Amino acid sequence: MTAPDLPGSGAGPGPTAPGPTAPGPTGDATRRAVAAVWRIESARITAAVARLVRDFGTAEELAQDALVAALEQWPATGIPDRPGAWLMTTARRRAIDLVRREQRYADRLRALGHDLETTPGPAGPEQALLDSEGIEDDLLRLVFTACHPVLSAEARVALTLRVLGGLRTDEIARAFLTGEATVAQRIVRAKRTLARAAVPYEVPEGPELADRLGSVLEVCYLIFNEGYAATAGEDWMRPALCEEAMRLGRVLAGLMPREPEVHGLVALMELQASRTAARTGPGGEPVLLPDQDRSRWDRLLIHHGLAALDRARQLAAVPGPYTLQAAIAACHARAGTAEDTDWVRIAALYAALAERAPSPVVELNRAVAVGMAFGPAAGLDLVDRLAGEPALKDYHLLPVVRGDLLARLGRHPEAAREFERAAHLTRNTRERTHLLTRAHTEAG
Repeated sequence: MTAPDLPGSGAGPGPTAPGPTAPGPTGDATRRAVAAVWRIESARITAAVARLVRDFGTAEELAQDALVAALEQWPATGIPDRPGAWLMTTARRRAIDLVRREQRYADRLRALGHDLETTPGPAGPEQALLDSEGIEDDLLRLVFTACHPVLSAEARVALTLRVLGGLRTDEIARAFLTGEATVAQRIVRAKRTLARAAVPYEVPEGPELADRLGSVLEVCYLIFNEGYAATAGEDWMRPALCEEAMRLGRVLAGLMPREPEVHGLVALMELQASRTAARTGPGGEPVLLPDQDRSRWDRLLIHHGLAALDRARQLAAVPGPYTLQAAIAACHARAGTAEDTDWVRIAALYAALAERAPSPVVELNRAVAVGMAFGPAAGLDLVDRLAGEPALKDYHLLPVVRGDLLARLGRHPEAAREFERAAHLTRNTRERTHLLTRAHTEAG
């Protein structure tokens, strides 16, 4: 999931490569090197160019032009000492050329041209560009633009993975089991929508920042959740999506170190992801939390997640929704065995979450915690109150939870029917098989 897009046209001659060049590697080796550099630098380059041209689509096209120039030139000239700087310089010079041709930003052009020609850093002008403080600000603007609420959730996810994750259209389509044409249309429409709505390329301030930050965090968590429990398809998990979401979250935490909910989300994702290796069996079948081999949990991720949770708590007197969910995940992470889990505390945290960010899904999760802390009858009472909730009408986890509680109460035929109903609602093959097995077991 790391190769760049390869546009078919639009590439002109690139700049002279900075610094000495190594002997030219093979074509395949060069392409791999270009892909690796693009994966790391594409978001920075697009962000920097977007600040110049103030247009999302044009910025991406110029960045891709630089990529094509690298693919054309590096096999002959060798890979530059600072390939990221080379791409950045190429894209920015093309942006400046574009601005010059259109004669829209004459004043800005003079200033930028002066900087390019006369501001060499200790390691050369291109390195100075990469090291400039403005790049981090550019990245932040890019994040907030790609995740603007004027776009649908699907469009925000696709655009974020494209411009910040560097994923190709077909990679995004494969990850979400969607047609490539559908994803391509989402991205094109998203760019048009941003342009039509004249969305400013900036980080909002004041009260608007909190609202917009919520959209940014939501996109990251949507990506993570799709990787953690795939909506459909043959695989129950898609760990690459979890990795991408965590990478985006860490980048965001670096850009906004004083925002507690950013650290809360990073903590939540890392603590949940720590269980990845234990969540599936040898055949890819789901392994539920009580049955997982906790020695396979990733202790480094748990350590990082707990540290991020501490940071979130230090920054906010009242924990936000992501921090509360991270605190719940931390309870599981700290339990040496399933029996050691502090369900009373988890139930209390869900109650706090229900007050802070009420939703039917939160109530369903609270029912699970209450059922574990105070007995299945108490949990079933909460679940039955959700029976008529429209948002859960086709949500397969509602009958799953009800089936669990009924089974614990010894009402096995009813539990079997709930697992069967859940199996018909899920679109994930692995999960359907697992639920049908449970239904068969409960039916005796």
